[in-house]
Parts: sequence; structure tokens; C-alpha cells
Amino acid sequence: MAEFSLDLNEEQRDLRDWVHGFAAEVVRPAAAEWDAREETPWPIIQEAAKVGLYGFEFLATCWADPTGLSLPIASEELFWGDAGIGLGIFGTSLAVAAIYGAGTPDQMVEWVPQCFGTVDEPAVAAFCTTEPEAGSDVGAMRTRAVYDEASDEWVLSGQKAYATNGGIAGVHVVTASVDPSLGSRGQAAFVVPPGTAGLTATRKLRKLGLRASHTADVFLDDVRVPGRCLLGGRDALDERLARARSGRRASGQAAMRTFELSRPTVGAQALGVARAAYEYALDYAKDRVQFGRPIIENQAVAFALADMKTEIDAARLLVWRASWMGRNNRPFTAGEGSMSKLKAGEVAVSVTEKAVQLLGGAGFLRDHPVERWYRDAKIYTIFEGTSEIQRLVISRAISGVQIR
Repeated sequence: MAEFSLDLNEEQRDLRDWVHGFAAEVVRPAAAEWDAREETPWPIIQEAAKVGLYGFEFLATCWADPTGLSLPIASEELFWGDAGIGLGIFGTSLAVAAIYGAGTPDQMVEWVPQCFGTVDEPAVAAFCTTEPEAGSDVGAMRTRAVYDEASDEWVLSGQKAYATNGGIAGVHVVTASVDPSLGSRGQAAFVVPPGTAGLTATRKLRKLGLRASHTADVFLDDVRVPGRCLLGGRDALDERLARARSGRRASGQAAMRTFELSRPTVGAQALGVARAAYEYALDYAKDRVQFGRPIIENQAVAFALADMKTEIDAARLLVWRASWMGRNNRPFTAGEGSMSKLKAGEVAVSVTEKAVQLLGGAGFLRDHPVERWYRDAKIYTIFEGTSEIQRLVISRAISGVQIR
């Protein structure tokens, strides 16, 4: 029997140290500036591309790790540097995951390189699924895709909300309903190539946190894309729709397949934010003197830090378990992927809140980064499935009951 170990192997340790170094030397010094500017950090994305941190080769190397831990390790370290810039660098991976998860080999070869652009001229990609009336309720999606046989084109019409990189992306991956009568089972994902007519976006949305990451609403006005842009191809779609119409279990719908691949990684991002806040608060508590002694000598402060550390480490184990299960095709019979994202997101909010509190009035000022981490953390209980949706997934998995 193989020996059980939670030790990282040499490659994983090297990856952790490399990404941490980039985060410490490049990302963190620029974080406050790009948060204040509320602009996409193109120079840092280009720097990441130059060192090999931005591109499909990096993602493919992480995905090839048989333990499944490389991507969450890298995500935690990068987002320890800054979540807004981190999402500016890793936001493209969600669209790439959609292409990788649903596309054919030919589609991956054609579209994935275009998601990243080149080292000299990096590009970003967008995954567009949320809508004004279909956020957590993915089955209520109103964006439609109609096939035009005469031209072998799909015509997409609708509106997407809160799209990371929406409008500034070269490649947009858009989910749409091809058979509204089937609800979420009648959906598919499409690549909208760069420069396609009819796709427009609003101005960059102003947000509480993650301000260096571009977010916008995307509008599709009779957007025509070639038939080859249907991810997975027409035959696979027809087979899936036939299964759904006959009442047989379908293999899942487009948006949820992508989220299932990404939830543990999103949990790892939240861990990076939480760990940054914990480490800063710990150092502050050791240095801050009140009533003649460092405040860490007060039990209330020390216990708060102990709880912060315990919760971070517990959440990391859930993230690593789900990542390992996903990589090794182990089914999430108890909603383990949702557990990891739920716990990590809630821990990020609670730990950053405690960090602000431990710093007192200083924590409320922009002179200290904990206020930014506090703002950034909140999104992890909202996007890619709210905490309530994660609980719904878990409760359905453990009960077998269609809880509503």
C-alpha cells in the first residue's frame, strides 16, 4: 500500500515558491495603484506572460498534475498578492476551462491560443453566462441561439451580466439556450471570435472589490458565428438534446460543467486573500504596543488569530480534497466541490473582517491593505455560485431530495 502523505512534491514546492515570488515582487507592490485606478493591469499581465505565468502552457502543466493540487497552489499564492490583479491574470482561465471541458481537440487548437494572445500583445478572454434574470437560476437563461442551416451559422441574441473581461476580451465564450423547453438541459456554449459584429459591452462596472479586474454587461444583437463555434460540435449537441427529450439523464449543461471544474480553484483564490489578511494581522499584533505590551499578548487578540489560522487551514484541506477528486474523476457525491468553495469564501470574509478589527482604526484606512482585502473577499460568497447555492448543491447531494 502506498504511503499517505500531505507533503508537496518538489515540483509543487517549486511552483508555489515561483508564483509567490512573482506575487510578492510584481503584484503586491502595484496592488493599491491598480485598485485605485480601477483599470485592467495590462503591464502586469504582460509581465506574467513573459515569465510564463500567463498562457495555456502554464494551465496545461497545472492540469496535468495527477494530484490536482498545482492550480489551487498557484491560485492561492497569486491571490495572496492581490485578488484584483490575480483575476486580471487568471480570469481568462474560466473561458479556457469552458473550451477545454466542452470543446473538440480542433476547437481547443483553434481558440485557446487566441484567448491569451502573444507575449508582446497579450489578450484576455471572457466566459459569459450570468444574466439579469438568470444568475443563480441558470435554467432561466433567456439568451437564445438559433441555427441558420442556409449559412451554417448560429445566431445569438440576448444579454449577459457581470462578465469578467466582457467587451475587452478577444474571445468570448457565451452560453445560450438552443431549446428553451428543456431548461438548463437545452443549453450550449459558443465561441464568439474576436471582432464579431453585434457583440457590444457597457462601460466597466464599478465594484466594491476586485477593482483591477474588468467586469461589464455584454449584449448580443443577432451575433452570427460559424457552425464550428458550437463547442463540442453539432453531433454531440443533438445527442445530448435527444437524451434530454427522452427523459434520460443528460451529461449536464454548459455553464455548470465549467463551474464544476473551477469551484475548488475559486476557493483557493479566496484562501490567498484570507491568508494575506491573517499574516498581516499577525505581524501587526506582534508589533503594536498598547498598555506597555504587544497586543498579541492579550488573549482576545491571540485567540482571534488562532481561529483565523485554524479556519484557513481547514478550508485549504477541503479545497485540496475537491481538487484531487476532480482531477481523478471521483464523483462529488456529497457536493465536495461546493463544500470547498463555500467554506473558503466564508472564511475569506470572516478572516478579513477580523483583520480589520484587530488593526482598529488603522484597519479602516487605505494606508493598510486589510481594507482592500476585506472588500475583495466578499465576492467569494457571491460569484460562481452564491454561498446559498453551494448549500443547496450540498444538501441535495447528501439527502437525495430536490430541496428548493
